[in-house]
Amino acid sequence: MAIRKILTYPEKSLSQPSVKVNTIDEDIKNLIADMGETMFNAPGVGLAAPQVGVNKRVIVYDSNAAKEDRDDSTKEFTGLINPEIITGSGSIISEKEACLSVPDYSADVKRYEKVRVKALDIEGNPLDFEAENILAIIMQHEIDHLDGILFIDRISVLKRAMYKKKMAKKQDDK
Repeated sequence: MAIRKILTYPEKSLSQPSVKVNTIDEDIKNLIADMGETMFNAPGVGLAAPQVGVNKRVIVYDSNAAKEDRDDSTKEFTGLINPEIITGSGSIISEKEACLSVPDYSADVKRYEKVRVKALDIEGNPLDFEAENILAIIMQHEIDHLDGILFIDRISVLKRAMYKKKMAKKQDDK
């Protein structure tokens, strides 16, 4: 396992849709292991393959993110291959949603409260599950990455423009 570099906005590849995984081989399994280690090192609760420069429909998430008595000593992640949201219901505001690829910024984002997700596990077995609250937010956020969407694409034009201006100024100061 290795910690990979997390790409950050305005990296162009983050806005590109990812390609479906057709074969689950050792490269995909190693990618998932690396992504899990990278996510926890960052630290984060989810990570999509495009964030580490791999244009494939793969995500990982903290398996314990929804637990109220979450213990950082038990770091466990789940990898999903070709995940897709089948249905969404309800509405929730993801307060101060943040992203490892959008540094130094958080915002309130409107999300579904509950989603149904279909995917493959690391062994290629089909999964079909419902996610609620924080887990639903993680699923939507990470699957958005696979579609080339950052959470700042889901906030107001004004807030997005303010963030982009802040990042441009940071680039100019370098």
